[in-house]
Amino acid sequence: MTIDWTVPIETGELPVDGENFDIIVVGGGPGGSAAAAYAAMRGDRVLLIEKEVWPRDKTCGDAVGGKSLRHVKELGVKEMIEATPHFRVTGMMFSSPNGQNVTIALPKDDVERKEAGYALPRIQFDYMMFKRATELVLSSGGKVVQGTKVIDVLHDSVPISRITGVTIEGDSTTTHCAPLVIGAGGYRCPVAQTIVEDLNGEIMRDDDHYCGAYREYWTGVKDVGDEEGAIELHFVDDVIPGYWWIFPVQKGMVNVGIGMVISEQRKQKGMRKSLKKLQHHLINEHPLFKERFAEAKMVEGSGKGWQLPFGSPRKGKAIQPRLSAMAGAMCIGDAASLVDPFSGEGIGNALLSAKLAIGLFDSSKHKDGFPQEMAEQYMVELWGALGPELTNSYKIQKIVRRRRLMNLFVKKAAKRPALQDALTDALASKDAQKKLHSPLWLARNILL
Repeated sequence: MTIDWTVPIETGELPVDGENFDIIVVGGGPGGSAAAAYAAMRGDRVLLIEKEVWPRDKTCGDAVGGKSLRHVKELGVKEMIEATPHFRVTGMMFSSPNGQNVTIALPKDDVERKEAGYALPRIQFDYMMFKRATELVLSSGGKVVQGTKVIDVLHDSVPISRITGVTIEGDSTTTHCAPLVIGAGGYRCPVAQTIVEDLNGEIMRDDDHYCGAYREYWTGVKDVGDEEGAIELHFVDDVIPGYWWIFPVQKGMVNVGIGMVISEQRKQKGMRKSLKKLQHHLINEHPLFKERFAEAKMVEGSGKGWQLPFGSPRKGKAIQPRLSAMAGAMCIGDAASLVDPFSGEGIGNALLSAKLAIGLFDSSKHKDGFPQEMAEQYMVELWGALGPELTNSYKIQKIVRRRRLMNLFVKKAAKRPALQDALTDALASKDAQKKLHSPLWLARNILL
């Protein structure tokens, strides 16, 4: 199966004004495509809306982890990935501020089953997810639109506030209703803004829980694998409490990027405030990296910035990480603020939330509208599934801000195979991750 992600995706007939559906999905990225695909596989009639036109790029670190691959396989996309250029991830290399490094292997069984992880440009991955979703949606009688934006999220207040549909603008302006609207439009998703700000008066953006990021593609970087190997996360002085990454995505090409919590970034001064300038400083002047990039070239036009809404717990909030559903609607992925606050990984959480959301909707029972009690159940189950992991990652994020502690930890890990094995387990197991923020466990492995 060969997939050419450079050609347009045919999406069929446009919906006519007033045409209604079982589910409307706003956003055709991995989360939205997964939600539409899961719903269509069950027989629901779906309207899938994407504001861009394929093929389109998406700024990201480009890693697709094991959590994602389980859903990707269910949706029939894994074979498509394997038929396109990609990089198989077998481990993660961490470096500390003083230049020490250690490589933690991913679980051997997962690597052998090709389920540990991949890295490939999002222009490829998103294309395949949207293409598969389009096939499934059209086969179940739904509609798919590209180059179309949501200009209004419809809602009523009788008997309670409830989202009822959307007005979209592409070649024409049309209005569509459904018992359920899925918000999957990223960190500025119009459905999320309607739920959080417009109808509930809460603040959607909190810079303590948002990350600014910048990415470029480079060729000719030294000491990276061609087809498989480790991805690199560097916790260097200028970047902490974020990190700088080097992720091979196919033979000869790497994704190079930098991310930092926005509230921390604003505390920096001068050059450090610009992630683009900071990245070029690391590439051209940092003693650990300048030789590796001495003969490398940046892919023209590949430098792009974006923002990530972290799923870290908010103090004083009854609903974590923030309000993400109400009668008539549920948000998934970045629209629900589900990005891992340590690793920056968001695709796996988007796919998990998509499957959970679709699983709670019943087109027969909820034909008059997705009820408020089910929206509340979604938020409880979502945090139940992801809360422990996101909370652990937030605590780890705080740990790596302590330079001396990070230096000691990497130094010990490089010398102790047993500690490396424990970290491998932590990469695969939520329960094992709890060790990483246990004061006793840290004391045993760093101070002794």
